[in-house]
Amino acid sequence: MSELSMRAVELDAADELAKLRTQFVLDDVVYLDGNSLGALPAAVPGRVEDVVRRQWGELRIRSWEESGWWTAPERIGDRIAPLVGAAAGQIVVGDSTSVNVFKAVVGAVRLAGEGRDEIVVDATTFPTDGYIAESAARMTGCTVRAVAPGDIRPALGPRTAAVLLNHVDYRTGRLHDLPSLTSAIHEAGAVAVWDLCHSAGALPVGLDEHGVDLAVGCTYKYLNGGPGSPAFLYVRRDLQDRFDSPLPGWNSHVDPFGMRSEYEPAGGAPRGRVGTPDILSMLALEAALEVWEGVSIATVRAKSLALTDFFLECVAAYVPEGRVESVTPSAHADRGSQVALRCDDAREVMRRLIAQGVVGDFREPDILRFGFTPLYVGFGDVERAVRVLAGVVG
Repeated sequence: MSELSMRAVELDAADELAKLRTQFVLDDVVYLDGNSLGALPAAVPGRVEDVVRRQWGELRIRSWEESGWWTAPERIGDRIAPLVGAAAGQIVVGDSTSVNVFKAVVGAVRLAGEGRDEIVVDATTFPTDGYIAESAARMTGCTVRAVAPGDIRPALGPRTAAVLLNHVDYRTGRLHDLPSLTSAIHEAGAVAVWDLCHSAGALPVGLDEHGVDLAVGCTYKYLNGGPGSPAFLYVRRDLQDRFDSPLPGWNSHVDPFGMRSEYEPAGGAPRGRVGTPDILSMLALEAALEVWEGVSIATVRAKSLALTDFFLECVAAYVPEGRVESVTPSAHADRGSQVALRCDDAREVMRRLIAQGVVGDFREPDILRFGFTPLYVGFGDVERAVRVLAGVVG
């Protein structure tokens, strides 16, 4: 057994999160793609069967009240809240990430008020965020300015209405400085919107602590909610009465069953709702979130950093020099929970890795991405993955 293999065994033995692995459905593959789709929590299939067979099949329409369907968006939002550093009553679950980004950006421009006509967008963002920002700009009479996160501060000014940023870069895994950037945005008189898709469930966010205005995030990555599980929208409590959603729906009406022709928004988090909730996916997500009971996000972050440190150490030891290059920052303060390696033949390398039981993913043009979900990834998995990688590229 190599020195790194022995270290992996020792680290796994000391891992306080290792027991959670049994709460997931895992086979013999090393699954390092939780930053795209989390693994299946073992409790979910039985819960979904109950929702389908009993709640829908037997109770039918009664389940809106008796099974808690109607209150699910806020109830599940309150389960997510501590994982992103928010108090209860500020997060609603529903719709896709894209729809929630649209709500948040238009809502942010409206919060900013008259005289501000520019939306600043992370130039390295996931493409959809940029598309949505352009559409929001057309709706609100704004222009869009794409700026690298490191250049945000000098780009801010009296015209800035809203700033849409990613907490973690989806390609490189770079973690951006949410506290200081939020502060700079506020000093400029603008509204901060954060996309938490690659940080929710992977590291501390501190939405309340750092005064974030609006935030969105998906639930199918580190929160393991399942393919296409509904996203979430955070609206800071003191902004909720002024939050003007561009998608008012009957579900966000103060009196949804009154069927009034005039729209009057509900108070609190429910004003972020739109239409009828996607109950099957939503209750699967609720079951998935049960694995977080008693789990500290600080403990998750500590293991995440240890896993990614060990991965990079194994790469340096096993992979031929010059064959791959990490584009993920080495400093803990600048790293999310993934490592991205640049590799000339990345597409083919990832195909061969998957064929040999190591599942990551590929991003154009030359990036191998490996996501580390501390709830079910162990140090032995990491060492095994890099040994396979070394064989494939060597």
